[in-house]
Formats: sequence, C-alpha cells, structure tokens
Amino acid sequence: MDTAEHPRLETARLVLRQLVPADVPALVALAGDEAVALNTLNIPHPYQLADAEDWLAFTAMTYEAGIGVTFAIELKGSRAFIGCIGLRIEPRFDRAEAGYWLGVPYWNQELMSEALAAVLRFGFEELNLNKILATHIRHNLASGAVMLKNGMVKEGELAQHVKRDGKYYDLVQYRLTHHEYRQYQDRNSGQ
Repeated sequence: MDTAEHPRLETARLVLRQLVPADVPALVALAGDEAVALNTLNIPHPYQLADAEDWLAFTAMTYEAGIGVTFAIELKGSRAFIGCIGLRIEPRFDRAEAGYWLGVPYWNQELMSEALAAVLRFGFEELNLNKILATHIRHNLASGAVMLKNGMVKEGELAQHVKRDGKYYDLVQYRLTHHEYRQYQDRNSGQ
C-alpha cells in the first residue's frame, strides 16, 4: 500500500477520509454513546478524550506500517463526522478484516452499507486483496445486514469467541473473496 497520501473515497452521500485531530470532539461524543460501545469489541465505555487521541495515533501508525487503513465517515452535505470504517490488513495472505461503527443519530439510513461498499471496492480494486472478512457480535443483527447487503457470505459462527466487560459473546463471521466480489458486481451492475 502506498502510504504517501491517505486515500479518500466518495459515495453518493459520504466522504471517507483520513481521521484528523479536528474529528476528536465528534469522535468522543458519538463513540461515547453506550449503544455504540455495546455493539463493538474495541470501543470502551465511557469513551474519553485520551481514547480518541490514542485511536488517532494508532490509525496513523497502522497506515504507515501498511497494515491498516481507517477512514473517518463524513456526510457530504454537512461535512459532519458520523463514524469510522477501516481495514486491518494481513499482507502475507492478501486478506483484510473490515470493522466499522456509526453514531446512533445516523443508524437505519443505510449509510454504513454505502460506506462498506466503498471500502470493499477499495480493498479489492486498489489494494488487490483476495479476501475481506468481517464479524459481528451475534446480537448486532444490523451489522450482519450491512454485510449481507454488500454481498458478503456468512462463513461461520464462533461460540463464546470474545469477551467484553466480563461476558463472553458469540461472533458471526462473513467473507467476500475477490472472485465473489466480481460475481456480486456483475449481478448488480444493471441496478
């Protein structure tokens, strides 16, 4: 991955761009909502200013190392920061894991489906990945719906696979291979 300049992706309603320090107040406010934390594994609750600053530094470091790319999700019209999406890249296997979250005021508007479509396209067409996977905690059905809407295939269920706040959770894993992505694009190109 060329790390000279962070990629910028655009969709009909969104701009996916590099996280910047100006995003921190909105990041703290949106990620600080307990409903967001309960549907993720890596967002602590409460979410503090230091957590946001650490996240910005971590995303910059993983991008420079070529093992991750994280995008701030911004609404095109208002330029409001509304969440994050990214890929954790495993270069050895030409594979990445997608992860994302969206602020509660922006749920149920198909914004994350739009963002994931752009990131999948970027992963397969720009990074030449062979496989992108994603997981969700079993109770987060909306996240699974986002994956399915983008042609991802349910690959399996991992019983009591992760632990958060002292409780074990099942994960549901989805995948999209490069070949499956091409087939999905071909089927949906006329829509």
